[in-house]
Amino acid sequence: MFAATVLFSTWIILGIPVAIVTLPWAIVSKNVVPLYRSSLWVVRTGLRLAGIRVEAVCQAPLDPTQHYLFFSNHISNLDPPILILLLPERTSAFLKRSLMKIPILGWGMRLGDFIPVDRDGRAESAAESVAIARHVLASGVHVLSFVEGTRSRDGRLQPFKKGPFYLAMESDATVVPVSISGTETMMRKGSLKIFPGTARVVFHAPLLPHNYASRDDLMAAVRTAIVSGLPEWMGS
Repeated sequence: MFAATVLFSTWIILGIPVAIVTLPWAIVSKNVVPLYRSSLWVVRTGLRLAGIRVEAVCQAPLDPTQHYLFFSNHISNLDPPILILLLPERTSAFLKRSLMKIPILGWGMRLGDFIPVDRDGRAESAAESVAIARHVLASGVHVLSFVEGTRSRDGRLQPFKKGPFYLAMESDATVVPVSISGTETMMRKGSLKIFPGTARVVFHAPLLPHNYASRDDLMAAVRTAIVSGLPEWMGS
C-alpha cells in the first residue's frame, strides 16, 4: 500500500492549494487553462513519486491544429490520469455522472467540460452524452473515451460500446485508437492497492470516420488497431 499512500497523499497535499488558487480564477475568468495545467502537474507528480513510469509510442504525427477523439481500452483506474498526461492540449473525457457530485473535484470537472455518462442503459441518456461530447469537440477540446465502457476485470479486451462510435460518425472527428497495457498489474479492478511499474501506451495512426461505410466498420478498424498494440493474451 506504500505506492497508493504516496500517490493519494501527493494528490491531496498538492491538489488542495492548487484548487484553492485556480478554481476561483476559473469560475470568475471563465478561463480553465490554468486549472487544467496545474491539475496535470499534480497528477504527474503523484504518479512519479509512486513509481509509475510510462513508455509511449506514437505511430503517426498528430496535427496540432486538429482536435481528436482518442479511443482506448481500459484495464485500470490508473489509465485516465496516465493518458490525460500524454494527450496534446486540453482534453475532456467521458466519466460517471456521480463523480460530478464530489465537492471541488466535481466543480473542476464541470469547468473542464468533462462529459457525464449515466449507466442506466437508456438510449436517451446515451444521446445526451453524445450531444454534450459534440459540443465539447466543437469548442476545440479533444475527447478521450474508453470504448469498452468500463474496466476489464482480467485485462482482456471487452466488446465495445456503440455510443463513442455514434459520436465519431456524427461529428466526423478524426479517431486515434490507443492501446494501454501494464496498468492491469499496477492497480487491479476492485482494489486500491498500487504497485510501481511501467505502463506502455501506443497511439495508432488516425482513422477518418468518413472513410468507413458504417459505424460497425469503424468499430472493427478501431478494435484491430487497439489489439495490434496489446500483448497477445489481452487481445484474444
